Amino acid sequence: MSALYYPKEISWLAFNERVLQEAEDVNTPLVERIRFLGIYSNNLDEFYRVRVADVKRMITISQNEEQFEQAEALIELLKQIQLKVKGLSERFDKAHKQITKELRDYSIDILNYTQLSVDQKKWVEEYFRNHVLLHVAPILLDNKVQLIQRLNDNSVYLDVALYRPGKNTKYAVVEIPTSSMSRFIVLPAVRNQNRKQIILLDDVIKLCVHEIFRGFIRFETAEAYSFKITRDAEYSINDEIDESYVEKMSESMKQRLIAEPVRIIHDFGMPEEMIADLRKRLRISSIDTIQSAGHYRNFKDFIGFPNVGRSYLEHKKLPKIRSKTFTENNTVFEAIGKQDILLYYPYHDFLHFTEFVRQAAFDPLVKHIRMNIYRVASGSRIISSLVDAVDNGKKVTVVVELRARFDEENNIAWSKRMTDAGIKVVLGNPNVKIHSKLCIVTREERGKIRHYSHFGTGNFNEKTAKIYTDLSLFTCNDELAKEGIEVFELIQNPYRKYRFNHLQVSPINARSKIQSLIRQEIQRNTEGKNARISIKVNNLVDQELIDDLYRASQAGVQIRMIIRGMCSLIPGVKGLSENITVVSVVDRFLEHPRIMVFENDGEQKVYISSADWMTRNMDYRIEVGCPIFDEQAKKMIIDLLELQFKDTQKARVIDAEQTNEYVPRGNRRKLRSQTEIHQYLTKKEAI
Repeated sequence: MSALYYPKEISWLAFNERVLQEAEDVNTPLVERIRFLGIYSNNLDEFYRVRVADVKRMITISQNEEQFEQAEALIELLKQIQLKVKGLSERFDKAHKQITKELRDYSIDILNYTQLSVDQKKWVEEYFRNHVLLHVAPILLDNKVQLIQRLNDNSVYLDVALYRPGKNTKYAVVEIPTSSMSRFIVLPAVRNQNRKQIILLDDVIKLCVHEIFRGFIRFETAEAYSFKITRDAEYSINDEIDESYVEKMSESMKQRLIAEPVRIIHDFGMPEEMIADLRKRLRISSIDTIQSAGHYRNFKDFIGFPNVGRSYLEHKKLPKIRSKTFTENNTVFEAIGKQDILLYYPYHDFLHFTEFVRQAAFDPLVKHIRMNIYRVASGSRIISSLVDAVDNGKKVTVVVELRARFDEENNIAWSKRMTDAGIKVVLGNPNVKIHSKLCIVTREERGKIRHYSHFGTGNFNEKTAKIYTDLSLFTCNDELAKEGIEVFELIQNPYRKYRFNHLQVSPINARSKIQSLIRQEIQRNTEGKNARISIKVNNLVDQELIDDLYRASQAGVQIRMIIRGMCSLIPGVKGLSENITVVSVVDRFLEHPRIMVFENDGEQKVYISSADWMTRNMDYRIEVGCPIFDEQAKKMIIDLLELQFKDTQKARVIDAEQTNEYVPRGNRRKLRSQTEIHQYLTKKEAI
């Protein structure tokens, strides 16, 4: 480990450990605990697709270019990753067993096929024939089948061995059809028993696996063991071929489908000869990961584990908060015209934003709607409103980022639909991702043009707005609106020169503006004035910005940070970062806002942004940070941050070793910031 920077990959695993802690926490409702196991598993899959795949790629490049010292350091990092994952996997299995046991105490059983009664077996066999078999198409393995090209890393598979005495074992692979049906099957209630019993689709197929092959292959017995692969998520775009950007993206997605696996994880009971066969067919190298674990792969499906028991086994839903300013006015434009409005999802109702777009779609005064799209919900009402706007004669410009990781296919489909509807679709920029969260509605009021702008930290996605915390600013500030429109111009004409006085726009000026703000705090501290920096981001790994924070700490500036995920900065080191404290809050909602507060001798400068403090966000993406001018909105953001810095239940200390110890409570009262924030906003809107 560098003396100055904590490895970002190990830090990411420390973040996922905090997710695992939520599953281990007995104070977390029981069904939520098993769902956190699903979140942990989903996170780990993405970690291998992106982070581990990148390390593997760098190892290969270093070896090919004979940079052996760098290759050795990367191989050592990969070993550290594998060791950390092994330890976390052991904790995962232990937590899974404990949660399953506790579910039984609440009359909820998760059964495997060996635990079924005679009557239950008959019911499951009938269920298999009537509902499952039509979705099953096995892959019969022989020397001609290229298995590596047939597997999807979003699926879980059964490797089936078909035995016949005196003959070579035949192998086949069966995909568990979770895209077509639920993975969790509730068994019929047993008479005189007040128990809920669930069997997984995997076990239904294991019980009936012989029926899939009967009549096609001669065999005496069949055994099935689960496995899944994780592929490299990277892909390249061929700029030499004369085809549209959409076509290039579609071809690039096909590359991901056949990319080399970086991890195979299999049932711990899988026989050695079957493992060897998989290794050979999937071309597993010495630096790839192959792991054994519990019976169930693709545990991410457990994010949707059904609560078939009492309501207290999951989080009580928090009532949605309606903005008083919006509800007291006839239209969203009347409300925004009176004052800036700041919303905080998922506490505030995301319906306010969808209503903003819906009203803009038919308002006779609206002339133009501009919007960035990075990730949207599958049944997006927002896009439906944009289509309605075109039908109503409005000009609509939508920037679609086709390279939003794992949403590429969805965004390609949306871009085609919107183009067909008459929307002007701008397909991003091949050189930089567009990650800003802008929506600007232009109206003509009494012969004058007026802009209604939205600057936010999160995506325009009705689904994630229910589980991600994010800030939305609605404003009529003309200077901010004009600079926002310039961002749209930048996206379409990136080679012109642009000047942004207020907005922090990557890759134009975001880095330099943040660095200037840090230097100003250093100067104020030197002058004996009030100086402090408070930061909240998802990830902090950019070494240049970390160095700036180290310099501020060494100059005596007090720095507080809330970092949800990766943190390469090492806090609390004497002479380097002793004035820096970092916490991470992991709770029922995913903390997602990016916030900066600079004390400025008591006249705080407050910003919200779409950008994390990562090199890619500063230099290789179009991101937008927006200053908060309204004093009420400023106070609200500062108050929200203070509640999170005071959290004594869900906040962990990020120390030099990232050990994830909970923030010590001391003599302070128990304070769970997400609950307190809901109460704070409820009272605020009631005034």
